[in-house]
Amino acid sequence: MKKLPKVGSLKGLDKSVMWKALYAILMAIVCVGFYWSTTQTNYIWHWNRLPKYFYYTDTINVKAEIEGEVATITRSRGEAVVIVKGPDGTDHYTIPGEDLRVKEGDTLYMGDVIGVYQEGKIGLLTDGLIITIEVSIVSILLGIMLGLFTGLARISTNPCVKGLAITYIEIIRGTPLLVQIMIWYFVLGTIINNLLAKAGLFQIPELWFGVASLAIFAGAYVAEIVRAGIQSIDRGQMEAARSLGMPKSMAMRKIILPQAFKRILPPLAGQFISLIKDSSLLGVIAIRELTKATREAVTTSLMPYELWFLCGIMYLVITFALSMFVQYLEKRTAEA
Repeated sequence: MKKLPKVGSLKGLDKSVMWKALYAILMAIVCVGFYWSTTQTNYIWHWNRLPKYFYYTDTINVKAEIEGEVATITRSRGEAVVIVKGPDGTDHYTIPGEDLRVKEGDTLYMGDVIGVYQEGKIGLLTDGLIITIEVSIVSILLGIMLGLFTGLARISTNPCVKGLAITYIEIIRGTPLLVQIMIWYFVLGTIINNLLAKAGLFQIPELWFGVASLAIFAGAYVAEIVRAGIQSIDRGQMEAARSLGMPKSMAMRKIILPQAFKRILPPLAGQFISLIKDSSLLGVIAIRELTKATREAVTTSLMPYELWFLCGIMYLVITFALSMFVQYLEKRTAEA
């Protein structure tokens, strides 16, 4: 015979269902309220125009760059090679596909269309998303390395090393990120590129100054997270490791840091999520990350509602994926 569930468990189940139903009702009210408020603004939604900001097909016109006559047209492997001979020399043009607008013997002038083909291109938002992800990943990796060394220096017994770490942390944490980005781009970037130009070396793109500002900003916060994580481990473990003959560096690497890593994962995840969102400030130095790309798209399309909502959703997807990855790491480290 099957056992009947206990009355207490039924009551708990009923309460859980009730609260979930209340949550669903509240979310439905929010959605309906938002939809009603948009209807009061006389705004016409154009969701069907959004796909082109991710990927679109562009029509490319191949135009003549010299005056002359079409000498030969060679077709092979789905493309045509057109050779134009003129008084100033010979030029050739490759046109994918079969849409040619000329034939052999035609006379061409500069700007005449020789052929047309279709080419797929990534949209403005996709381009901005890629740059945001690349900048965030590089900044996070550099921030982790910088924060780890600075956090260890923060608890060092060497007064010089400790003083330098404290100075760096306090300066970075005590000034806004936007100001730091401006200093890196307009002050340090100008000085560095001027010195490189005098030495006859290449110029550093503004993207790397943005990455440097984000990495140094994140490194200061990671350093404090690492310091707090290390100091949360009982001192007796370090003393026990030293009593067994372990050098301090080996004890820190094999005993203290693995335990501290489990404790600092949640605050590290929060810091990196904030860093991804802070990357939107790089638009002030002409880096076309996701927010700047959205702003440009809004300017040309006059669709602020759809594009800004889409921008928010794309940031949410990135941060949610990072959050899920950190939760996975937490489970793996807890099982280890």
